[in-house]
Amino acid sequence: MIWIDGSDMSHKYHELMFNGMTAATRYGKSHLANKRASGILLHITCLPSPYGVGDLGPWAYRFVELLRTAKQSVWQILPINPITPDRGNSPYNSLSAFAGNIWLISPDIMVEEGLLTKEDIEPIPKFTVNRVDYPKVITYKRKLFDEAYERFKKLHLYRSEYEAFCEQNVWWVEDYATFVVLKEYFTGKSWNEWPCEIRDREPTALQRVRQRLRDRVEREKFLQFLFFRQWFALKSYCNENGIRIFGDIPIYVSYDSVDVWTTPEIFKLGNDKRPLYVAGVPPDYFSPTGQLWGNPVYRWDVLKQTGYEWWIRRVEHNLRLFDMVRIDHFRGLVGYWEVPAGEKTAVRGCWVKAGADDFFATLMERFDSLPIVAEDLGVITEDVREIMERFEIPGMRVLLFAFGDDFPHGLYLPHNHIRRCVVYTGTHDTNTIRGWFEHEATPEAKERLLRYIGRRGSVDEIHWELIRLAMLSVAELVIIPLQDVLGLSKEARMNRPATAKGNWEWRVLDDQLTATGWVEKLSEFTETYDRA
Repeated sequence: MIWIDGSDMSHKYHELMFNGMTAATRYGKSHLANKRASGILLHITCLPSPYGVGDLGPWAYRFVELLRTAKQSVWQILPINPITPDRGNSPYNSLSAFAGNIWLISPDIMVEEGLLTKEDIEPIPKFTVNRVDYPKVITYKRKLFDEAYERFKKLHLYRSEYEAFCEQNVWWVEDYATFVVLKEYFTGKSWNEWPCEIRDREPTALQRVRQRLRDRVEREKFLQFLFFRQWFALKSYCNENGIRIFGDIPIYVSYDSVDVWTTPEIFKLGNDKRPLYVAGVPPDYFSPTGQLWGNPVYRWDVLKQTGYEWWIRRVEHNLRLFDMVRIDHFRGLVGYWEVPAGEKTAVRGCWVKAGADDFFATLMERFDSLPIVAEDLGVITEDVREIMERFEIPGMRVLLFAFGDDFPHGLYLPHNHIRRCVVYTGTHDTNTIRGWFEHEATPEAKERLLRYIGRRGSVDEIHWELIRLAMLSVAELVIIPLQDVLGLSKEARMNRPATAKGNWEWRVLDDQLTATGWVEKLSEFTETYDRA
């Protein structure tokens, strides 16, 4: 195993920032899978780090080495867009569809690049190692960012690269930085509660406020520059080591986001610019009252008139960031659950058609190929299946859903898998294998599982039994959450849908990550089932 030290890292960050952007486009246009493959799902926030949250620094590079040693070829992560505590720190409820999560910026790399000194990062607060304390992390990193920004201005570090970044991303970064600063300036109020001339983006008023807050706007742009500088260096390192990064695109954006502020015409808003309808899903496996997400829904007729410009930019941006992407709640691109604004649950919604045929035909014409995966869990109708089949978009198969009342005919069972799909043991929204087996599975589901694997497996080995089932599937790609590889129970769950607190906080311990047993066993499985 190789520990990536400063000498290895320092030369990469300088030269790969913009080369990485070009390379990412090339990698992004590759096919979803050229052969049988497997990988691990682990969000970056979950990595070990002395700074309270996983980041883009040394432990991310070490994890790449572990993936390679375990003969994995894919690293799947959750969205890397900005997160805030008032939104539950959810990566699916962001201020922006294009900006990066600055709390993932590595202090170690900032020290190596001369933006901070070792004295600047000390004293390091005593952070919990197995959970993220987001408010504490934010307080600490804000101080570091202030120091780095002042040194950046004083020493003119990376000035030409920064200016090139701003020029290449002018279509989103200036508005994003302005939005973040205005949110703070107007004491956290939603953009529709700002003064009318700012809310409606009157050019003279917007220019005036930008000039007044220019230094704060530049600071936010600088932090985005740092994030993407570190991101593309990590992505290039992954690709050099045969690892593809599998990203995630939330289908919707938050109402209080720069996206809705700058393009209100593509969302179903009233004259007061408040949502007329909001998104969600009907009652399902996760919630008897459905899930009321509250995101504004799209005006697909307006999007079509623009040639889907906003969506094309979003897809193109993500294909530069990732080698392949999952579209969360894919069915919403075909037909979506629309709930009148003001409802307390999602029960009184209805299905509304979207423009999937024309939309995907436009995307296919615009891009050489689309390495996307559809999150097609829950209520999936025939029209969604038809779109996926027509445009050859792989879906998902989750083994935790395989042992219900539809056994042995359910499509999640390995003998019913198809080649063009991605198999998961579980997802970021489910319990872990062990947590499910110990605390959620009915006696009937346990019996079906044990009958299916052909022996009475112990709770300590049940995760490996399901990993084996996933690996032997005919599916092109298998993704295993790290929690399942490590055999962790419900305390390691990432998210509980329809709950607002305590999510997105789990972190893996460094000794769990570096224990060699799981690496060796996963490597053996990967070779045995021809996924190496």
